[in-house]
Amino acid sequence: MSIDTLEDLYLEQLKDIHSANVQALDVTKEMAQAASDKDLSDALNAGADGIQDGITALKKISEGHDENPSGAHCKGMEGLVKEARAHAIEETFGEDATKDAMIITQYQRLVHYAIAGYGCLAAFADRLELDEDVAALKKCLDASYDGDRAMTELATSGINKDAAA
Repeated sequence: MSIDTLEDLYLEQLKDIHSANVQALDVTKEMAQAASDKDLSDALNAGADGIQDGITALKKISEGHDENPSGAHCKGMEGLVKEARAHAIEETFGEDATKDAMIITQYQRLVHYAIAGYGCLAAFADRLELDEDVAALKKCLDASYDGDRAMTELATSGINKDAAA
């Protein structure tokens, strides 16, 4: 497919972020199971729920444009998922808090990718005057920001302190 217009780009990027979310979902669940801190595990499970909500929203938006959201594979998220598994799940840690600090790091990398994707999509949808899409994408964007802030709060309120001890 040739990307000739902003609408073409928008539809292609919907598929990309859908793929990114599908890939991020499993590793987020894995990190939730690997976390030793209960609040971190709960936050990651909430993050997984938010990712699933994003997948559902992207599917609905795509179908509203007669598109199949599953038509792409996001190589950027593929790399981030490999990094998350290697550094947060498969790595050996001497202390649980250090592992939890790494899990936060890897999750925030995943969510920052989502923030960039949703932000660009919302801007494209706004320019294309797709008001319903804008509202749905901004909801996904806000949820991603909330997940990022929750991780920062967990890190700065104790996990990083415990890891430094």
